[in-house]
Amino acid sequence: MKLALFDLDHTLLPIDSDQSWGRFTTRIGWTDPDTFAKRNEAFYAHYQAGTLDIHEYVRFGTEAVRLKGPEAAAQAQAQFMREVVQPAIQPEALALVDKHKAAGDQVIIITATNEFVTAPIAAAFGVSELIAVKLARDASGWFTGEIDGIPSLREGKVLRMEQWLSARGLHWDSVDATFYSDSSNDVPLLEKVNRPVATNPDAGLRALALARGWPVLDLFAKEK
Repeated sequence: MKLALFDLDHTLLPIDSDQSWGRFTTRIGWTDPDTFAKRNEAFYAHYQAGTLDIHEYVRFGTEAVRLKGPEAAAQAQAQFMREVVQPAIQPEALALVDKHKAAGDQVIIITATNEFVTAPIAAAFGVSELIAVKLARDASGWFTGEIDGIPSLREGKVLRMEQWLSARGLHWDSVDATFYSDSSNDVPLLEKVNRPVATNPDAGLRALALARGWPVLDLFAKEK
């Protein structure tokens, strides 16, 4: 089986969807502008540095959604897709995904952003297989703020992919995998696949890719 794995933020999208969702919740009046922005930017700096406590971040990032409830959250999610995500989707990214689909590859988006934010984005790319941070739910089926299972961050992406493979009776030796990512956080999975592709890479990943002879693909300019 040929696999085409894609990170999402700054790889398929020129934006960080988690950061953008946080700013969007402030814009629609769900969060205090100053308090939220400071904490949001601090978490983003930790992500870039590879020191993010993802459990703490998910509690923070989902707090407004949890407080507003399912109906308001669904309406805001649809508005976010219309106003923020859809305009950010680049034809170059769509074409790359479509090229792999046309070749018969199994396309998977694997991201450290949570499933609430990313599920509709994966659908917009026509990708049915999404590995994202899974959110724990309470007895009513609503989010608790905790993570269900292994978070798909750094080495967690390798473990989540291995779970995906095992569930299908597969292992790394039985697949031919390409992985596109911009982030140094994704080095563990980039090292695991047959074909790592540093895509719109950050400075650390670009240097590593050049040192190791990995392909470097600049699809578009990244936004923060």
